[in-house]
Amino acid sequence: MPHAFHYAARSDVGLVRSENQDSGYAGPHLLVVADGMGGHAGGDIASSTAVGYLVELDDESHSANETGDELAQAIATANAEIGRIVAQRPQLHGMGTTITALLRSRHTLAIAHIGDSRAYLLRDGELAQITTDHSFVQTLVDSGKITAEEAGSHPQRSLVTRVLTGSRGDQPDLGAREAYVGDRYLLCSDGLSGFVAADTIADVLRAGAAPEETADRLVELALRAGAPDNVTVIVADIVDMTAGRLPPVTPQIVGAATQSRAGNRALRETPAAKAAALRPTLGLDEESETVERLALAEESSSSRRLLKWLVGALAAAVIVIAGGGAALYAWSQRQYFVGTQDGEVAIYQGISSDLGPIDLSTPLTKTGIKVSDLPDFWRTEVESSITADSRDDAEKRVATIRAQAQACIAARAKGQTCGADTNPGASASSSSSSGTSSSSGSGSSSGSGSSSGSSSSSGSSSSTGSGSSSTSSRPASTTTSRA
Repeated sequence: MPHAFHYAARSDVGLVRSENQDSGYAGPHLLVVADGMGGHAGGDIASSTAVGYLVELDDESHSANETGDELAQAIATANAEIGRIVAQRPQLHGMGTTITALLRSRHTLAIAHIGDSRAYLLRDGELAQITTDHSFVQTLVDSGKITAEEAGSHPQRSLVTRVLTGSRGDQPDLGAREAYVGDRYLLCSDGLSGFVAADTIADVLRAGAAPEETADRLVELALRAGAPDNVTVIVADIVDMTAGRLPPVTPQIVGAATQSRAGNRALRETPAAKAAALRPTLGLDEESETVERLALAEESSSSRRLLKWLVGALAAAVIVIAGGGAALYAWSQRQYFVGTQDGEVAIYQGISSDLGPIDLSTPLTKTGIKVSDLPDFWRTEVESSITADSRDDAEKRVATIRAQAQACIAARAKGQTCGADTNPGASASSSSSSGTSSSSGSGSSSGSGSSSGSSSSSGSSSSTGSGSSSTSSRPASTTTSRA
């Protein structure tokens, strides 16, 4: 028997956010939820761009064995477009979007998923989540560190590890399943799943109301829960088209993709026309409006997707540390580096990175050396952090840094330029000349000028840059909390 979707899509900005960055699309063959991120700068652009490229798939031309590949290709094309937009408009750097999509071909459903939006299936009264969140807390659940129940209240539950950002490495999970009459699917952003309990969602889906009423009810529950986030839901039933009651065939587009088109509405167009209508086009006025929104975002403490936007430098850290489990975390805690604390040089245990609000280092000793007393080169090195092989090695590096500070203080006291303001590894002669420039009674500092020779350890300190390239370095890291 021929199958069809009976669907309804709903989206609400919520009670806290000033704009809707979610986008949703429901049509006869395609269901998509996209949750944009990047603060007020471009989350809506990212989500509506993604949906705009996927809607081309909403037709009957797909064979069952092609739907997965076609869905993956459409997502790759959308991701490339997001990358192109960011390249043309650097002020949008950091924007991205989740994608959860179902594409139907007769009795087969292809599924694509990236991020922490979700797809659920209600079959025979049992609700199952059929996607896996790409989130930090999910890695903790998978490794057995916390339970699924604990994940729901974990303080880092909003950190995502994978979304579409325009990078070639942004790959969705892909799958397929058989469609059976009576199956009920729910696609939603975390504005629903993060604030309404799964048991409550299951009860609403089991109640058997039409998709339109069910979707309205789910959004209402999210609003009752305080709805601090945008809320987008799509409810779709698999129905038998020969049963006498034909489902609606008018596609529905909701959320950010409609903001320039008079709100949530239905579309009666060909797939190509729908795609063209949904893809955002930024003219000069819209671009300057985006820049203005970016400036406002920097002042806004309620930028929830800036919290989630740890993908990029931070996503790598999540994958390496959470994915590798306790062994890699234990390894990180056997490392040492020299950095800064309260304007002084300090020795740290750990690695010079933050995993969002999780600090991967602990200050051990403040040395009393003022960062402001250091030559320019050493100030930059210390502020970027200098890796050490052990606690003893860190102490040796501090001794070198202390000698450089003392030499610099002496030189400046004489009204001279600090001789070590250049890379101390440049040559031995420049190192010794810096020692003589500071010598007076501190010929020992000239000896430590030779320890400037040991400052070839700065060669290893320069490797700090490469060593920390997979994670966000301390001076550049930012943490934004969910409002």
